[in-house]
Amino acid sequence: MNKIVKAITNPYWAFGVILRHLFSRSMNDETFIRWEYFSGMGKFPNLEAPVTYNEKLQWLKLNDIHPDYTRLVDKYEAKEYVRTIIGDEHIIPTIGVWESWDDIDFSKLPDKFVLKTTHDSGGVAVCKDKSENTLRKAKKKICKSLKHNYFYEHREYPYKNIKPRIIAEQFMVDESGTELKDYKFFCFNGVPKMLFVATDRPFDTRFDFFDMEWNHLPFKQGHPLATKEIRKPVGFEKMKELSRKLSQGFPHVRVDLYDINGQIYFGELTLFHFSGNVPFEPEEWDYKIGEWLKLPVD
Repeated sequence: MNKIVKAITNPYWAFGVILRHLFSRSMNDETFIRWEYFSGMGKFPNLEAPVTYNEKLQWLKLNDIHPDYTRLVDKYEAKEYVRTIIGDEHIIPTIGVWESWDDIDFSKLPDKFVLKTTHDSGGVAVCKDKSENTLRKAKKKICKSLKHNYFYEHREYPYKNIKPRIIAEQFMVDESGTELKDYKFFCFNGVPKMLFVATDRPFDTRFDFFDMEWNHLPFKQGHPLATKEIRKPVGFEKMKELSRKLSQGFPHVRVDLYDINGQIYFGELTLFHFSGNVPFEPEEWDYKIGEWLKLPVD
Protein backbone atom coordinates (compact mmCIF):
# COMPACT_ATOMS: atom_id res chain seq x y z
CA MET A 1 0.00 0.00 0.00
CA ASN A 2 2.82 2.44 0.86
CA LYS A 3 4.40 1.89 -2.56
CA ILE A 4 1.06 2.49 -4.31
CA VAL A 5 0.60 5.79 -2.46
CA LYS A 6 4.19 6.78 -3.26
CA ALA A 7 3.69 5.96 -6.96
CA ILE A 8 0.56 8.15 -7.09
CA THR A 9 2.13 11.07 -5.25
CA ASN A 10 5.55 10.80 -6.91
CA PRO A 11 5.30 9.73 -10.58
CA TYR A 12 9.05 10.29 -11.04
CA TRP A 13 9.71 7.59 -8.42
CA ALA A 14 7.25 5.24 -10.13
CA PHE A 15 9.00 5.85 -13.46
CA GLY A 16 12.33 4.94 -11.86
CA VAL A 17 10.95 1.65 -10.54
CA ILE A 18 9.63 0.73 -14.00
CA LEU A 19 12.92 1.75 -15.60
CA ARG A 20 15.02 -0.46 -13.30
CA HIS A 21 12.71 -3.47 -13.49
CA LEU A 22 11.92 -3.51 -17.21
CA PHE A 23 14.76 -1.76 -19.02
CA SER A 24 17.87 -2.00 -16.82
CA ARG A 25 19.52 -4.72 -18.93
CA SER A 26 18.49 -3.49 -22.37
CA MET A 27 19.78 0.09 -22.24
CA ASN A 28 23.41 1.12 -22.61
CA ASP A 29 25.00 2.69 -19.56
CA GLU A 30 24.75 6.34 -20.59
CA THR A 31 21.14 6.14 -21.71
CA PHE A 32 20.11 4.37 -18.52
CA ILE A 33 21.99 6.85 -16.33
CA ARG A 34 20.32 9.80 -18.06
CA TRP A 35 16.84 8.39 -17.60
CA GLU A 36 17.39 7.24 -14.02
CA TYR A 37 18.69 10.67 -13.13
CA PHE A 38 15.51 12.10 -14.63
CA SER A 39 13.42 9.76 -12.48
CA GLY A 40 15.13 10.95 -9.31
CA MET A 41 15.76 14.61 -10.07
CA GLY A 42 13.00 15.52 -12.51
CA LYS A 43 15.49 16.69 -15.14
CA PHE A 44 18.27 15.28 -17.29
CA PRO A 45 21.93 15.57 -16.21
CA ASN A 46 24.53 17.62 -17.98
CA LEU A 47 27.11 14.89 -18.60
CA GLU A 48 29.25 16.94 -20.97
CA ALA A 49 29.97 19.73 -18.48
CA PRO A 50 28.61 18.59 -15.08
CA VAL A 51 28.34 21.23 -12.38
CA THR A 52 26.34 19.83 -9.47
CA TYR A 53 27.45 17.09 -7.11
CA ASN A 54 24.82 14.67 -8.38
CA GLU A 55 25.73 15.36 -12.02
CA LYS A 56 29.39 14.78 -11.33
CA LEU A 57 28.64 11.40 -9.74
CA GLN A 58 27.00 10.38 -13.02
CA TRP A 59 30.10 11.51 -14.91
CA LEU A 60 32.31 9.44 -12.60
CA LYS A 61 30.20 6.34 -13.20
CA LEU A 62 30.89 6.63 -16.92
CA ASN A 63 34.45 7.91 -16.96
CA ASP A 64 36.39 7.15 -13.75
CA ILE A 65 36.91 3.45 -14.49
CA HIS A 66 39.35 1.57 -12.26
CA PRO A 67 39.25 -2.25 -11.90
CA ASP A 68 40.50 -1.92 -8.29
CA TYR A 69 37.25 -0.19 -7.33
CA THR A 70 35.52 -3.58 -7.38
CA ARG A 71 37.66 -4.65 -4.44
CA LEU A 72 36.74 -1.51 -2.52
CA VAL A 73 32.99 -2.17 -2.62
CA ASP A 74 33.26 -5.93 -1.94
CA LYS A 75 32.32 -6.13 1.74
CA TYR A 76 34.85 -8.90 2.38
CA GLU A 77 37.75 -7.69 0.23
CA ALA A 78 37.38 -4.08 1.39
CA LYS A 79 38.23 -5.15 4.94
CA GLU A 80 41.57 -6.50 3.80
CA TYR A 81 42.30 -3.30 1.88
CA VAL A 82 41.35 -1.06 4.83
CA ARG A 83 43.30 -3.19 7.31
CA THR A 84 46.54 -2.39 5.46
CA ILE A 85 45.89 1.34 5.79
CA ILE A 86 44.45 1.92 9.28
CA GLY A 87 45.10 -1.37 11.09
CA ASP A 88 43.25 -4.42 12.31
CA GLU A 89 41.86 -2.72 15.42
CA HIS A 90 39.38 -0.80 13.25
CA ILE A 91 37.94 -3.86 11.50
CA ILE A 92 34.75 -5.53 12.75
CA PRO A 93 35.70 -9.22 13.16
CA THR A 94 34.56 -11.56 10.40
CA ILE A 95 33.26 -14.86 11.77
CA GLY A 96 33.00 -16.69 8.47
CA VAL A 97 32.55 -16.40 4.71
CA TRP A 98 30.57 -18.78 2.47
CA GLU A 99 29.34 -19.04 -1.11
CA SER A 100 25.85 -20.31 -0.27
CA TRP A 101 23.38 -20.44 2.60
CA ASP A 102 23.65 -24.22 2.84
CA ASP A 103 27.37 -23.95 3.54
CA ILE A 104 26.76 -22.19 6.88
CA ASP A 105 26.98 -24.28 10.04
CA PHE A 106 24.89 -22.18 12.41
CA SER A 107 25.83 -24.36 15.39
CA LYS A 108 29.31 -22.83 15.18
CA LEU A 109 28.08 -19.23 15.16
CA PRO A 110 27.60 -17.17 18.34
CA ASP A 111 24.14 -16.38 19.68
CA LYS A 112 24.15 -12.96 17.98
CA PHE A 113 25.71 -12.08 14.62
CA VAL A 114 25.16 -10.12 11.41
CA LEU A 115 24.93 -11.70 7.96
CA LYS A 116 25.80 -9.71 4.83
CA THR A 117 26.16 -10.44 1.16
CA THR A 118 29.49 -9.18 -0.12
CA HIS A 119 28.33 -7.89 -3.50
CA ASP A 120 25.01 -6.13 -2.91
CA SER A 121 23.55 -3.06 -1.23
CA GLY A 122 21.04 -3.74 1.53
CA GLY A 123 21.71 -7.48 1.74
CA VAL A 124 22.02 -7.43 5.54
CA ALA A 125 20.31 -9.57 8.18
CA VAL A 126 20.83 -8.78 11.87
CA CYS A 127 20.38 -12.01 13.86
CA LYS A 128 19.90 -11.38 17.58
CA ASP A 129 19.20 -15.07 18.12
CA LYS A 130 19.27 -18.34 16.19
CA SER A 131 15.56 -19.11 16.45
CA GLU A 132 13.82 -20.77 13.52
CA ASN A 133 11.86 -17.60 12.77
CA THR A 134 14.95 -15.38 12.76
CA LEU A 135 16.92 -17.69 10.47
CA ARG A 136 13.98 -18.18 8.12
CA LYS A 137 13.68 -14.41 7.61
CA ALA A 138 17.43 -14.06 7.24
CA LYS A 139 17.58 -16.85 4.67
CA LYS A 140 14.86 -15.27 2.55
CA LYS A 141 16.66 -11.92 2.49
CA ILE A 142 20.17 -13.25 1.99
CA CYS A 143 19.29 -15.78 -0.72
CA LYS A 144 17.37 -13.13 -2.64
CA SER A 145 20.38 -10.84 -2.40
CA LEU A 146 22.74 -13.55 -3.67
CA LYS A 147 20.81 -13.63 -6.95
CA HIS A 148 20.86 -9.88 -7.39
CA ASN A 149 23.44 -7.96 -9.44
CA TYR A 150 23.38 -4.47 -7.96
CA PHE A 151 25.16 -3.04 -11.01
CA TYR A 152 21.90 -3.07 -12.96
CA GLU A 153 20.14 -0.94 -10.33
CA HIS A 154 22.16 2.23 -11.01
CA ARG A 155 25.04 1.25 -13.36
CA GLU A 156 27.65 1.61 -10.64
CA TYR A 157 30.25 -0.43 -12.49
CA PRO A 158 32.37 -1.57 -9.48
CA TYR A 159 29.49 -3.86 -8.43
CA LYS A 160 29.20 -5.66 -11.75
CA ASN A 161 31.80 -8.38 -11.25
CA ILE A 162 31.92 -8.94 -7.48
CA LYS A 163 31.75 -12.60 -6.53
CA PRO A 164 28.52 -13.11 -4.49
CA ARG A 165 29.31 -14.47 -1.02
CA ILE A 166 27.92 -14.36 2.51
CA ILE A 167 29.89 -13.13 5.49
CA ALA A 168 29.03 -13.28 9.17
CA GLU A 169 30.27 -10.47 11.36
CA GLN A 170 30.37 -9.91 15.08
CA PHE A 171 27.17 -8.29 16.41
CA MET A 172 27.87 -4.72 17.54
CA VAL A 173 25.82 -1.92 19.13
CA ASP A 174 26.81 1.60 20.07
CA GLU A 175 26.12 3.64 23.20
CA SER A 176 22.37 3.54 22.54
CA GLY A 177 22.34 -0.18 23.20
CA THR A 178 19.83 -0.66 20.37
CA GLU A 179 21.50 0.33 17.10
CA LEU A 180 24.81 0.98 15.39
CA LYS A 181 24.85 4.48 13.96
CA ASP A 182 27.32 5.06 11.18
CA TYR A 183 29.02 8.33 10.45
CA LYS A 184 29.40 8.87 6.71
CA PHE A 185 32.25 11.19 5.77
CA PHE A 186 32.25 12.84 2.33
CA CYS A 187 35.88 13.09 1.28
CA PHE A 188 37.27 14.94 -1.74
CA ASN A 189 40.84 14.19 -2.83
CA GLY A 190 41.67 13.01 0.66
CA VAL A 191 39.94 15.84 2.54
CA PRO A 192 36.77 15.17 4.58
CA LYS A 193 34.38 18.09 4.09
CA MET A 194 31.10 16.97 5.66
CA LEU A 195 29.31 13.92 7.02
CA PHE A 196 25.84 12.65 7.64
CA VAL A 197 24.35 10.51 10.37
CA ALA A 198 21.37 8.20 9.90
CA THR A 199 19.20 7.65 12.98
CA ASP A 200 15.99 5.80 13.86
CA ARG A 201 16.41 3.20 11.14
CA PRO A 202 14.67 1.33 9.63
CA PHE A 203 11.14 2.55 10.38
CA ASP A 204 11.50 6.31 10.82
CA THR A 205 14.88 7.02 9.23
CA ARG A 206 16.33 10.50 9.66
CA PHE A 207 19.38 12.01 7.92
CA ASP A 208 21.34 14.92 9.35
CA PHE A 209 24.40 16.55 7.79
CA PHE A 210 27.27 18.20 9.67
CA ASP A 211 30.45 20.03 8.76
CA MET A 212 33.86 19.13 10.17
CA GLU A 213 33.28 21.28 13.25
CA TRP A 214 30.05 19.40 14.04
CA ASN A 215 27.84 22.29 12.95
CA HIS A 216 24.48 21.12 11.64
CA LEU A 217 24.20 21.94 7.94
CA PRO A 218 20.95 23.59 6.73
CA PHE A 219 19.72 21.10 4.16
CA LYS A 220 18.22 17.65 3.88
CA GLN A 221 18.39 14.83 1.38
CA GLY A 222 16.18 11.79 1.06
CA HIS A 223 14.79 11.78 4.60
CA PRO A 224 13.59 14.33 7.15
CA LEU A 225 15.83 15.74 9.85
CA ALA A 226 16.03 14.19 13.30
CA THR A 227 13.71 15.49 15.99
CA LYS A 228 16.24 14.82 18.74
CA GLU A 229 19.73 16.10 19.37
CA ILE A 230 22.53 14.17 17.72
CA ARG A 231 25.60 14.48 19.88
CA LYS A 232 29.12 14.61 18.54
CA PRO A 233 30.65 11.16 18.96
CA VAL A 234 33.54 10.64 21.34
CA GLY A 235 35.87 9.58 18.55
CA PHE A 236 34.97 12.34 16.08
CA GLU A 237 38.52 13.65 15.64
CA LYS A 238 39.85 10.13 15.20
CA MET A 239 37.20 9.43 12.56
CA LYS A 240 38.28 12.51 10.62
CA GLU A 241 41.87 11.28 10.71
CA LEU A 242 40.94 7.81 9.49
CA SER A 243 38.73 9.27 6.76
CA ARG A 244 41.68 11.28 5.46
CA LYS A 245 43.84 8.18 5.29
CA LEU A 246 41.22 6.03 3.59
CA SER A 247 40.25 8.64 0.99
CA GLN A 248 43.70 9.40 -0.37
CA GLY A 249 43.90 8.99 -4.13
CA PHE A 250 40.16 9.25 -4.80
CA PRO A 251 38.48 12.26 -6.42
CA HIS A 252 35.57 11.43 -4.12
CA VAL A 253 34.64 8.65 -1.74
CA ARG A 254 32.29 8.40 1.22
CA VAL A 255 33.95 6.73 4.19
CA ASP A 256 31.47 5.11 6.58
CA LEU A 257 32.64 4.57 10.15
CA TYR A 258 31.18 3.47 13.48
CA ASP A 259 32.01 4.88 16.91
CA ILE A 260 31.47 2.48 19.81
CA ASN A 261 32.43 4.31 23.01
CA GLY A 262 35.35 5.97 21.28
CA GLN A 263 36.57 2.87 19.45
CA ILE A 264 36.30 3.43 15.71
CA TYR A 265 35.35 0.69 13.27
CA PHE A 266 35.27 0.67 9.49
CA GLY A 267 31.87 0.26 7.82
CA GLU A 268 32.29 0.59 4.06
CA LEU A 269 33.53 2.76 1.22
CA THR A 270 30.87 4.30 -1.02
CA LEU A 271 31.87 5.74 -4.37
CA PHE A 272 28.46 6.99 -5.51
CA HIS A 273 26.44 8.44 -2.63
CA PHE A 274 22.75 7.62 -3.22
CA SER A 275 23.91 6.91 -6.78
CA GLY A 276 23.66 10.64 -7.43
CA ASN A 277 19.89 10.50 -7.86
CA VAL A 278 18.48 12.09 -4.71
CA PRO A 279 17.80 15.88 -4.63
CA PHE A 280 19.15 18.22 -1.99
CA GLU A 281 16.72 20.60 -0.33
CA PRO A 282 17.43 23.44 -0.95
CA GLU A 283 18.98 22.69 -4.35
CA GLU A 284 21.78 25.22 -3.89
CA TRP A 285 23.65 22.63 -1.84
CA ASP A 286 23.90 20.35 -4.86
CA TYR A 287 25.93 23.15 -6.46
CA LYS A 288 27.95 23.98 -3.33
CA ILE A 289 29.00 20.37 -2.78
CA GLY A 290 29.62 20.03 -6.50
CA GLU A 291 32.32 22.69 -6.18
CA TRP A 292 34.24 20.40 -3.81
CA LEU A 293 34.30 17.54 -6.32
CA LYS A 294 37.07 18.13 -8.83
CA LEU A 295 36.77 15.69 -11.68
CA PRO A 296 39.97 14.07 -12.98
CA VAL A 297 39.80 16.27 -16.11
CA ASP A 298 39.48 19.54 -14.17
